[in-house]
Amino acid sequence: MKDNHCINGEICPVNQAESDQDNHCVKPECTIKQALKMIDGKWKLPIICTLGGQTMRFNELKREIAGITSMMLTSSLKELEECGIVYRESYHEVPPKVEYSLTDEGLSLTPILFDLGHWGNKLNMMKDKVNG
Repeated sequence: MKDNHCINGEICPVNQAESDQDNHCVKPECTIKQALKMIDGKWKLPIICTLGGQTMRFNELKREIAGITSMMLTSSLKELEECGIVYRESYHEVPPKVEYSLTDEGLSLTPILFDLGHWGNKLNMMKDKVNG
């Protein structure tokens, strides 16, 4: 299966060139792929979970997320902001102050992520019973 095809083998608009993306695929496999693409990457989920329902500054986020570099935090926050998941508030003062929080769309994602985590735990427990 090529990258520009859906699970069912048909061409998927999610992977077409930007000029062709006026057509939106409504097939579940395409919309799921599109949603996962927004939160794909090693650091986006930890950022979303860390922000939760609170507002945090850059260095607070960096301290809370073990192992993330400033460069990766910056780029991940920018991508999440572009997707409409994270809101960036910049205050014009000295020293500069920037705060990050989840948008309504980002907040609506958190229960889905927790449900996915519960599903993963349940699957692991069932797997342990079978192997145990």
